[in-house]
Amino acid sequence: MKYEPGESFFDEMFEADGQVRPHYQGLREYIDSLGAPEFQRRHGMLDLAFRNQGITFTVYGDSKGTERTFPFDPVPRVIPASEWAHLEAGLSQRVKALNHFLNDIYGDAQILNDGVIPSELVYTSTHFRREVHGVTPPGGIYTHIVGSDLIRDEKGEYLVLEDNLRSPSGVSYLLSNRDAMRRIYPKMFEGQGVRSVQHYATSLLTLLQSVSPRDNGTVVVLTPGMYNSAYFEHAYLAQQMGVELVEGRDLFVDGGRVWMRTTGGRQQVDVIYRRIDDDFIDPLAFRRDSSLGVAGLIEVYRQGRVAIANAVGTGVADDKAVYAYVPDMIKYYLNEEPLLNNVPTFLGSEPDHLEHILANAGNMVIKAVGEAGGYGMLIGPASTEEEVTDFLVKVRGNPRDFIGQPVVGLSRHPTFYEDSSAFEGAHIDLRPYILCGKDEVTIVPGGLTRVALRRGSLVVNSSQGGGSKDTWVLDHDGPVTPQGLSQFMHGDGQSQSQTQFQGGFGAVPIDMPVPDDVVLEVMREPDPTLAGIRQQVAAEAQIGAYAQSQQTQNPGDDEDTGHQRQSQEQSGSGPQSQRQSQSQKSYQQELEKNELEGDK
Repeated sequence: MKYEPGESFFDEMFEADGQVRPHYQGLREYIDSLGAPEFQRRHGMLDLAFRNQGITFTVYGDSKGTERTFPFDPVPRVIPASEWAHLEAGLSQRVKALNHFLNDIYGDAQILNDGVIPSELVYTSTHFRREVHGVTPPGGIYTHIVGSDLIRDEKGEYLVLEDNLRSPSGVSYLLSNRDAMRRIYPKMFEGQGVRSVQHYATSLLTLLQSVSPRDNGTVVVLTPGMYNSAYFEHAYLAQQMGVELVEGRDLFVDGGRVWMRTTGGRQQVDVIYRRIDDDFIDPLAFRRDSSLGVAGLIEVYRQGRVAIANAVGTGVADDKAVYAYVPDMIKYYLNEEPLLNNVPTFLGSEPDHLEHILANAGNMVIKAVGEAGGYGMLIGPASTEEEVTDFLVKVRGNPRDFIGQPVVGLSRHPTFYEDSSAFEGAHIDLRPYILCGKDEVTIVPGGLTRVALRRGSLVVNSSQGGGSKDTWVLDHDGPVTPQGLSQFMHGDGQSQSQTQFQGGFGAVPIDMPVPDDVVLEVMREPDPTLAGIRQQVAAEAQIGAYAQSQQTQNPGDDEDTGHQRQSQEQSGSGPQSQRQSQSQKSYQQELEKNELEGDK
């Protein structure tokens, strides 16, 4: 693995002296043994997998088109156990304090009365919702799902860049990334001690059901529709949880309750996992011109007959100006010192802070407090003098809406660039996903590692040219050498034959999750002395698979076959289903084609 770590930034994989960090040693060995050409070939298979699954995001107002495949780099980020334990503790502490804060400001506002946070900062926030003042959500939980963005500075210290409390997105890419990696690079995981992330959907559903006003309540995912940038995620999570994906027009209010229109009549809805901003969720309470929400929903919510996750009004706590006071919230509510620090932040609403921002704009990052996705932001060192001047006009016009932060040199990670067929350093951040329930906080062991794929860029947002990586959390601190790695790369007759035969042909659809203890592998360089045996096994397997595909199932089929038929009937057996099946088969055959040809 040829790679230059550099000296200006903290490198995740390599020490300052060029030595690989202990928890990356097993991964480094695998990549070195695989080789860049094979790594690149499999990278192409990842792109095909994502296209087949429809893993996309939307960029508004782009001449190249709105819908794109989400860029993915297959070199995973690795976090050792002790490092993750620190992050877990710090994030749990943080979300608890934020939830206390939201309960407080929509109630007695004691923290404001005590002068810990300026009242005007909260009450002038565009996301403070007076319509729900005095309303306590079920279990007192406002922040059911949180995505906090973490970065590492030049010294390697983790810092919280911002908190996303309204509708944090990206977890579907985290789960899809892991599924794809297990198919294309399965041997990479062997013996590494990578913790599973597959339980997220189950944990999310359990959390949502726990806040239902009724026992065994009905949960739905509320989406703005197919043109929303995160629609793939909305559909993915609904499918993984086994609940209905609905739009505002599918719901209505009657008799003080929320109902869902179904082909079997109306059905009461108890929990709404909303992926719609407050402004659009109820035209009777917020924007009158909204056609995305449900008229009368907020009144039912106030009466406690429906739960909304995340709760209405949580956006005030992820206001970038309020963010600066989260360490004070932790001290005030929990009587603890923050375990994770903020990035130093200057508030435009403070005269002395504003003066500092204006004087040092060329060396700072200036952000609009209500924007997200990399929009409404100025990176001083990367901007022209004219761009800085124009941006400062906005800051002077409305100082409350802007903050300033020093430029932090985000840590770098080896990233594979197809145009150079080489590994280069690219800046990354990390968004862990936190589920906050009545009795416990659950954090998925990993998160979405976003990577700035534009060379030299510090902006990791997908809308600004960023991509993602799989994130491994280990159950140890390293080092570790993958078990069987030498056998796999250098040839062992029995293990190779078993792997080739057990893998099957077209046996695993690309959209079926792979359990973490299952290993599937695409063989790279078979032992020449076994080529004849392997060719015969492959031919027999192909013939068997073809014969099986031509068999007609009888009424006396076993239970598993019955489930398969039922699933087919539910999803439809028309041209669309056939095309999807062909797409999945083509994907699997493409993986196996080179292996079969290599044995001839």
